[in-house]
Amino acid sequence: MIKRGKEEFAGFNKPKKTPSHPTKSHAVLAKSGDEVKLIRFGQQGVSGSPKREGESEADKSRRESFKSRHAANIAKGKMSAAYWANRVKW
Repeated sequence: MIKRGKEEFAGFNKPKKTPSHPTKSHAVLAKSGDEVKLIRFGQQGVSGSPKREGESEADKSRRESFKSRHAANIAKGKMSAAYWANRVKW
């Protein structure tokens, strides 16, 4: 376990839910090379739309909109919140 402030993480680059955080739904202790950064992402109380069998057109459209809107930030890699939101929630 890696402790960062009041939170404990299973390891680097392993996202976890943060139900007690007032605004963000997840956190991850991201590590790239020697750089380590605590990243909080996802709006509390809002679900994403991960791909699933038999999904509605609205869910598909919602996911595609998120990915296109945040494409530049997702491409920045694991040191960006958009990358983790894309992996975990969308």
